[in-house]
Amino acid sequence: MASWSNLSKATFLRLATDRAPIMKRVLVGRRITAAEAFDIRFPTSEHLDGSDAVHTDPDYSAAYVILQTDAGDGVEGHGFCFTLGRGNEIEVAALEALIPLVVGLDLAEIVADSRSFSRLLTQDSQMRWLGPEKGVVHMAAAAVTTAVWDLASKVAGKPLWKYLADLAPEQLAAMVDYQYLSDVLTEDEAVEMLRRAESGKGARERLLLEHGYPAYATSPGWLGYSDSKLVRLCREAVDDGFTLIKLKVGGSIEDDQRRLRLAREAVGPDVLIAVDANQKWDVGEAIEWMGQLASHSPYWIEEPTSPDDILGHAAIRRAVAPIKVATGEAVQNRVVFKQLLQAGAIDIMQIDATRVAGVNENIANLLLAAKFGVPVVPHAGGVGLCELVQHMAMLDFVAISTEMEGRSIEFVDHLHEHFVDPVVVTDGCYVAPSRPGFGSQIRRASLDEFRYPTGPAWRGTTAR
Repeated sequence: MASWSNLSKATFLRLATDRAPIMKRVLVGRRITAAEAFDIRFPTSEHLDGSDAVHTDPDYSAAYVILQTDAGDGVEGHGFCFTLGRGNEIEVAALEALIPLVVGLDLAEIVADSRSFSRLLTQDSQMRWLGPEKGVVHMAAAAVTTAVWDLASKVAGKPLWKYLADLAPEQLAAMVDYQYLSDVLTEDEAVEMLRRAESGKGARERLLLEHGYPAYATSPGWLGYSDSKLVRLCREAVDDGFTLIKLKVGGSIEDDQRRLRLAREAVGPDVLIAVDANQKWDVGEAIEWMGQLASHSPYWIEEPTSPDDILGHAAIRRAVAPIKVATGEAVQNRVVFKQLLQAGAIDIMQIDATRVAGVNENIANLLLAAKFGVPVVPHAGGVGLCELVQHMAMLDFVAISTEMEGRSIEFVDHLHEHFVDPVVVTDGCYVAPSRPGFGSQIRRASLDEFRYPTGPAWRGTTAR
């Protein structure tokens, strides 16, 4: 691995050109000639979809980017990062700041050295000061990276999970930036882990294609829903084959007690119920609150405190056991995940497809979790996150951890109709995508309707 930092576009082009012939045998080169960013917002706050103790009025939104090439075949790369409405324009501005780094690059060169490409986006000598490797710019990098891998897997004719799972261990390991990780995970160690996972890969892929990947349901548990709606959706989730549901908590202890009781009555004794505080509590408050909810046997408590408080999570985990502690949707980067694992602070890692810098960094997170033996249960509570993160979980099962026991992917039944390749969940399991790409492409009609603030869905509305 090269040891440079603050990688320039010129340096990337020189290095990637040296490696490009390796990948051009399997990927037709095409140059990125244009990119366009969009502010897309869906008015989900009208029905309190997505509401929790902290995010009381979310409008599910996407800072969205489309990459076009000179191939002339109409194949585009689509990517986005997820926000909750206000501030999405800031994320779009960050996307527009990254676009000049991407336009003019050759796709084969990017894929041949995607580690360096990831650094190009996350370690720009000037924009890095806005992070480094966290926050608005890092999430914009995730949107660009998503668009690149959507494009590459479309050109290769494979869904992304399959495209990545088919790479040799050395190729998959080479996608990861080991800077800040080498005290825990080196590239040689990653290659060895991936080589061990080669055994049985074909059988696991067949199992995935035949049975799918387990899902859990969050849609019943939004905090703004009435008790009657909660009960109805809980029963529907069980009827649909889900064996784990999740409720939002943290509004008031009396409400949480009542809602957990109603949910348990609705789903019966055999369905697991997890709870999610969305960073609501201080450490002591989290321990006290979960002590009062313990009689309902919650399976895990998600985001009990600040996602940056590694030692706080560790203290909560020790205090609330055997209730598990889960976090990850707002973890900023691989370094924080590394330390959560080192500190024994979590029982469950919840990667998010667009909070860290996208596919490459999430492969690092999957490798870290596999090394520490911690199951990955991805977060997908947001527009398009189900479509994206299913690919990472399926890659993990087929080519990295080789495990599915005790794992599932969050499923939120909102807004899938706007995607060209929406998720399919049957009998409580995600059906493995078969269409080439990352599943990130929103239908053109939806982009036009929900573009903020000029789309028909927003005309005549007041600022939100």
